[in-house]
Amino acid sequence: MGVERQQGSGKQQDFFDEALKASLGHDVTGKGGTGAGTIEERQSPTAWAEPLALTRYVMEEVASSANLNQAYKRVKANKGAPGVDGMTVPDLRDWIAGNRERLIASLLDGTYRPSLVRGVEIPKPGGKGVRQLGIPTAVDRLVQQAILQVLDPVLDPTFSASSFGFRPGRGAHDALRQARDYVRDGYAIVVDLDLEKFFDRVNHDIVMARLARHIADPRLLVIIRRFLQAGMLSGGVHVERQEGTPQGGPLSPLIANLILDDLDKELERRGHRFCRYADDCNIYVRSQAAGERVMASVTALLEGKLRLRVNQAKSAVAHVRERTFLGHRLTAGGFLSIANKSLTRLKERLRAITRRNRGISLAAMIAQTNAFTTGWVTYYRHARAQTVLREIDSWLRRKLRCVRLKQCKRTMTIATFLRENGVPEWQAWIFALSGKGWWRLSGSPQAAHGMPNAWFDQAGLSSLALQHAALNRTGNRRDTQYVRPVV
Repeated sequence: MGVERQQGSGKQQDFFDEALKASLGHDVTGKGGTGAGTIEERQSPTAWAEPLALTRYVMEEVASSANLNQAYKRVKANKGAPGVDGMTVPDLRDWIAGNRERLIASLLDGTYRPSLVRGVEIPKPGGKGVRQLGIPTAVDRLVQQAILQVLDPVLDPTFSASSFGFRPGRGAHDALRQARDYVRDGYAIVVDLDLEKFFDRVNHDIVMARLARHIADPRLLVIIRRFLQAGMLSGGVHVERQEGTPQGGPLSPLIANLILDDLDKELERRGHRFCRYADDCNIYVRSQAAGERVMASVTALLEGKLRLRVNQAKSAVAHVRERTFLGHRLTAGGFLSIANKSLTRLKERLRAITRRNRGISLAAMIAQTNAFTTGWVTYYRHARAQTVLREIDSWLRRKLRCVRLKQCKRTMTIATFLRENGVPEWQAWIFALSGKGWWRLSGSPQAAHGMPNAWFDQAGLSSLALQHAALNRTGNRRDTQYVRPVV
């Protein structure tokens, strides 16, 4: 038996149903029954400072069978690496089968305690420094997801319309579209704010104060605080955490939006035009002087009220064409192009896929290349990029020609391969006997003759430029207005 529904006694029954009904005699509504689910009338002053958006018995909703089943399916779909206990997502099903009653009981009486978070460092884009990730255990991810599913529908509608990160129905393209509109309206100076180690510096007390504006159930507040304070096991060392929310847990994005909502509301109160995607915030103004004033006042707000730190080295007030936003660069006319750093990272990734010493077939290499470039082009589909993508296509084909030639290895094999692909015999032999390096050979006329563009089409290689053009042709009216590719 698992979290998914199974047939039994002529009807379907959820995995958590029996456990929920039996756990500690709780009334799932929180308003009657045995009274075992009731909470003392005493609440913290902060919790009563504003009208409460959630019932005081919200933990019953978190621990409901339907919510936990949905959370399990989401965790299962997301997969993810194991935490400190080594439990994989496939193992979670068996764990639930033996521990469902205890899990639900600990949620309903507020005694659930998270495990340590497994710390993992990954390199930042461009190779400058590392980013600290925190991987909760599979069980903790299940509980966090269950909490998120209850809180998100209530908290998300209270967030700003200019906040786009980690929100249902919103994404990076919506943020870029709004930024484009601001620039076209004449707001071409951007206050580009970079928060230094934002997720590592989130203040727990401020987070809990913001949550208490919406949650009156002390059991849920206590459990969320325990998630925030859960220690991290990194390199075999247990590190206590007094601040920060580790990137990697389902609740972290919601917490980020909750704490930065104060910034959004203040910017709205002042009438500013801005776009925020997670901790990446751009404010659009008409002049450099106005931008400098906004930078000073917003920095004071972030560092004073929210106890965050603005990275002065990476933040700036400049014309939009000098800054990047979500991997793109805006021009004065409000058009998008691909940022140079994004193109550099693209080529770095393609170099890694097309390394000559990988020991895989060319067909497998092309399949991996297509899988990556399809998603990449889809993300950058609104940018004016035809010229640069055609250049990358040409460079990529040369990389793959280099791979195919090296796979031939010997002089005879190279000459035979080229002859079979239409290269005259004498040219094939001159090429094979030249003694030049693989990269120089891949740029020769014989290599282009033997492996023309049509050869790569037959091999299944997808062109970045053609994918980009096709996305623009098949886009809806809004996208057609938004993108004006250079052909």
